[in-house]
Amino acid sequence: MPEIDAFTENLRFACATRPSISQICREIGINRQQFNRYISGEARPSAHNLSRIAAFFGVGSQDFFLAAAAFQTRMTRPDQRRVDGGLLLEGLPGDLPSLRRHLGYYQTYHLSPSWPGLVVCSCARLMEDNGSVQVKSIERIRDAAHEIRQYSKYIGLAAYLRNRIFITERSVSRQPMMSQTILVPFEVHQRVYLRGVTMGVSWRKENLPYASRVIWRYLGTNPDKRQVLSRCGVLPEHSRQLPATVRGYLEAPPFSILSVPENF
Repeated sequence: MPEIDAFTENLRFACATRPSISQICREIGINRQQFNRYISGEARPSAHNLSRIAAFFGVGSQDFFLAAAAFQTRMTRPDQRRVDGGLLLEGLPGDLPSLRRHLGYYQTYHLSPSWPGLVVCSCARLMEDNGSVQVKSIERIRDAAHEIRQYSKYIGLAAYLRNRIFITERSVSRQPMMSQTILVPFEVHQRVYLRGVTMGVSWRKENLPYASRVIWRYLGTNPDKRQVLSRCGVLPEHSRQLPATVRGYLEAPPFSILSVPENF
């Protein structure tokens, strides 16, 4: 008989800790016939499916390639942080086929207490990589009147769940911040705008948390990158440089930015 490799042996051990293969497949959401091929050693799961399997068993994807004794130790004494995190990561990327319809570049617009009376225009990209959907955003602002030049980069992950796009990003800096955005997918009659709410921290207002409307304008999968970057900055709320749909969405009542009162 051919020698069983580490992955197959470890997967079999993991499955033996559950009542049945059928239950495992139902809870993970993987086809039973395909899963049987993993157990038999006939096939290896994709990176995305391996991540889902690992999260289900409360281990890391690479743990399945450990020596059998090390893997069994990991299974019987799991890292609690990894188990808890697995529940969160299980939601990413969610419905990948639906999320793929939204891959590409975007011009994004939102309101921020850091720039009262102005609309912050940034750029973002959704791209698939090894079974996940990554988000990369750039915010470039030049305020000549106050001699401010701000250049910020963000990286994150996106998920498609229950007909909504959920995005979590982290700034790339020495003092990183986190932000969250929830977007409503394209409507049947239009394929340009994603509308929603973004939540972050104002860097010019004592790091106060805030939430405001945000709208993303789809630019395709291969736009002129220099032109996209050149449009980044801040614009007056009623600027003619803003597309009419953007102005209408950001101006619609109730027109406000929600934040924590400074003297609360």
